[in-house]
Amino acid sequence: MMRGRRRRGRYGRRPIPVKIGYATRIKAFKPEPREHGEPVQLEPAEVEVLRLTDLEDMSQEEAGEKMGVSRGTIWRLQKRARTKIALALIEGRRIELVAADPE
Repeated sequence: MMRGRRRRGRYGRRPIPVKIGYATRIKAFKPEPREHGEPVQLEPAEVEVLRLTDLEDMSQEEAGEKMGVSRGTIWRLQKRARTKIALALIEGRRIELVAADPE
């Protein structure tokens, strides 16, 4: 699985660092009765986007301003996070929250 945001290929600009305003102490969610397949890993930026757009009810534009990235980046992070969660729910996979890298 891909870890973190990174540029595709050899050329292009490096991704802009994402500002994360909330850190959770939760490390994983386990399916009941059993795990099936490889765990799904949610990056801190994906969790922050879900928190801002779904829990705080912000628009993608507002979330982008708060995180210091474009609306398109918010859209991609949100899509990727929701796809991972749906996969975990449908296939009964464990959801792991990746710890933020200390800067």
